[in-house]
Amino acid sequence: MPSHAPATPRPAILVLEDGRTFHGDSYGAEGETFGEAVFSTGMTGYQETLTDPSYHRQVVVMTAPHIGNTGVNDEDPESSRIWVAGYVVRDPSRVSSSWRAQRSLDDELKAQGVVGISGIDTRALTRHLRERGAMRVGISTETLDPALLLAKVQESAEMAGAELSAAVSTQEAYVVPAQGEKQYTVAALDLGIKAMTPYRMAERGIEVHVLPATATIDDINAVSPDGLFYSNGPGDPSATTAQVETLQAALAQGLPYFGICFGNQLFGRALGFGTYKLKYGHRGINQPVIDRTTSKVEVTAHNHGFAVDAPLDRATQTPYGEATVSHVNLNDDCVEGLELRGEDGVLKGFSVQYHPEAAAGPHDAGYLFDRFKDLMAGGLTSTAATTPVLSSSKEA
Repeated sequence: MPSHAPATPRPAILVLEDGRTFHGDSYGAEGETFGEAVFSTGMTGYQETLTDPSYHRQVVVMTAPHIGNTGVNDEDPESSRIWVAGYVVRDPSRVSSSWRAQRSLDDELKAQGVVGISGIDTRALTRHLRERGAMRVGISTETLDPALLLAKVQESAEMAGAELSAAVSTQEAYVVPAQGEKQYTVAALDLGIKAMTPYRMAERGIEVHVLPATATIDDINAVSPDGLFYSNGPGDPSATTAQVETLQAALAQGLPYFGICFGNQLFGRALGFGTYKLKYGHRGINQPVIDRTTSKVEVTAHNHGFAVDAPLDRATQTPYGEATVSHVNLNDDCVEGLELRGEDGVLKGFSVQYHPEAAAGPHDAGYLFDRFKDLMAGGLTSTAATTPVLSSSKEA
């Protein structure tokens, strides 16, 4: 009888830029890859993680030990391709057990040329990244000498200073029509947008014009929008200047604004705040965030390595109105959201650092799309709380 045993995987190694080395087995495509090593704490939704453009040039370490259980289907991707530079898992599933699965995760990684490694101690790797910080990494099935691979890692590009939105953005504008009766029109700047985001707006009666990252204020005004949206995306917000200037022009003309993730960071820079690189970032679907406008705590989905440097305990006067921190991460007091209000107290724009569209969950923050509708209707006048958070640490 023919044997159906899986082929023995090739040896692979993972080398961090500080020299820490892990030996394992090839997972996905064979070859060599480099990027920034980051870890994600999500136990579900790996397909959404892999296809999130915000992970461009990042090697993702999954902290959940068993990955691939539900296989891969054609309904759950957040974009047209896998964006991660590499994938690291401890114990890949040998069988796809979901009725929705159309192929295995291993086969999908191979088909898209994503180099990965399995069989390593991902807990030890995660602890190392928490202690030392996110850093460059290489995975290889070709260069198995750690010293040689380390030299290549140290020559690879760093994430700090990288402008990456143009690489992941749509090249042509397109429209996601409103479901049911159209109520509003939104211009959405694609900095790495996920497919679920315009869908969440469309199901609320919003027609979404998705524009390339290079869109100007004239391009935005050409669609006669009721509001402007900036999406998530990869890269260093301090290296992304044109989109900040475009946002400032939109704020100056009073266009209602909503931004998420990268859109929160660019909103902060447009208001005059700085941004900084977090030690190891927030990635996963279990981050507790308090909405200071309602005092409610949400469990939220995150993927960011940079944050806004804004005061938690006071409002800041800007050329466009009064800015306050509206959301705070309860783990490390990181700024998770901003609000901009006029002299009359009416909301002009807001943003959050996390992902309210979160296809894989949680869905605690879905109300923010309703808040955007209310903003475009001009009906929000409540003010954000300015009570300082007790701790002032920025990610221990």
